[in-house]
Amino acid sequence: MNIPSEKKCFELIEKMGMMDHIIDHSIMVSNVARFLCQNLKDANADLDIRLARSSALLHDITKTRSFETKENHAETGGQILTQLGYPEVGDIIRQHVILDSYELDSPVTIPEIVNYSDKRVLHDKVVSLTQRLEYIKIKYGTKKKFRDRIQIMWGNTVNLENKIFIHLTIGPSQLSGCVTQDIQKRTGLNESFTTNRIKNNPCC
Repeated sequence: MNIPSEKKCFELIEKMGMMDHIIDHSIMVSNVARFLCQNLKDANADLDIRLARSSALLHDITKTRSFETKENHAETGGQILTQLGYPEVGDIIRQHVILDSYELDSPVTIPEIVNYSDKRVLHDKVVSLTQRLEYIKIKYGTKKKFRDRIQIMWGNTVNLENKIFIHLTIGPSQLSGCVTQDIQKRTGLNESFTTNRIKNNPCC
């Protein structure tokens, strides 16, 4: 499996000219995905933290340009990473808005973790599903067919949340207090990015 390094992820982010607030959002989604993946490994030892982190960092790789092109940024983001030689990452990015399937009786997967992590981050803050849903309804629910799709997706996401947290020692409302800033961005467009060492979190 070919997984882009953190350095490579940020090179791609800079090359794509992602807006700062989308970068900040992506970093937080990656921090959430890293936390969930690390704490779910007892339930599923096959979870690859590097794959989760990189996929989360790049999940909105084409979102900035989609504001003009109106492209489906999940699909085109997945295509770009696949074309670059990262098909597993591309497949996860493709599913970060809507999963191919929602299976409650199977082990938690990386696509599910990245999808759920994105649903818990509003801008660069970890929020409840309800807060995120209200934002999505306001921003994207301009037509009834879109509102209906959002409602179906949200029912599936609530079920996914239950599937994930049944394996954890914390509840969904405690997530924001447990996620650490493992990945951080330095100020300045051309400055490098840095990763802090993973520290033990006493609340987990």
